[in-house]
Amino acid sequence: MRFVETESDAEESMRKRLRSNSFHSADYPSRNKFEQYAGRTYAPMGEMNFMQQQDDDSRLDITRAKFGSLLKRHENLADRLSRDSDKVIFERLIKEFEAARASQTQEIYLDGEQWNDGLLATVREQVHMEAERKALSGDADVLTGHQEKVTYKTGNKIICCLEGARIGIQYETSFAGEICEFYHCVLESKSFLEKMTVLEHTVPFFLPIRETENDLLSSNAMKFIDHVGDLLQAYVDRREQVRLIKELYGNQIGELYHSLPYHMIEFVLDDFDWLVG
Repeated sequence: MRFVETESDAEESMRKRLRSNSFHSADYPSRNKFEQYAGRTYAPMGEMNFMQQQDDDSRLDITRAKFGSLLKRHENLADRLSRDSDKVIFERLIKEFEAARASQTQEIYLDGEQWNDGLLATVREQVHMEAERKALSGDADVLTGHQEKVTYKTGNKIICCLEGARIGIQYETSFAGEICEFYHCVLESKSFLEKMTVLEHTVPFFLPIRETENDLLSSNAMKFIDHVGDLLQAYVDRREQVRLIKELYGNQIGELYHSLPYHMIEFVLDDFDWLVG
């Protein structure tokens, strides 16, 4: 006997198969998520990008305003810290170095390996011996007659013996072959065996000379002296490059901000038509 499947039987069989293969929400949480988002409407991609750009511009304006305010505070602080006291120290040290060089009997130029720890130890010994002679006699020239005074020059540094068991270093900075400023650093130690310390200096306050002193001076005085010179020359190079940019492209620059040591610089170019020749 043959059974013929009617149309209604076929539909019922199809419904059973669909029910058996249906997704269960507990096993497929993604379906719930799909149903949650299915009825929502979304902004076009271009509008979303525009809104994001507006948000970024707003944050940039806030950052620029804060940065500008910080720079003004730094400029005011720099002005206060570079007033009378620092100028007095600078003028006094300039006179001391000029006197030391005027009384020198010899100026030795050091090249390459001639500038080393042994030479620096010799300079330290000389300043302490001279200080001891003066302490014993009241005048070193009376006790020893004519005393030889040597000044050393290496790279952009001049190293000389100052009165009071002090070693003076004068740094000569330059840009594009022209001399810019002179800076000074005076080292002192209570005895030849004790470590040296920075007694005074004319290095700008925003350069990390005290950190460099803590890191290097007690362990490697020569490296400290060289590193301070590198810090000063790098600062002058950055400052003069910014000055040159202002001179050459001032008409194209709308705003220009920089930190005191010129290690962070931000500028905005005015809109203008580019001409390609």
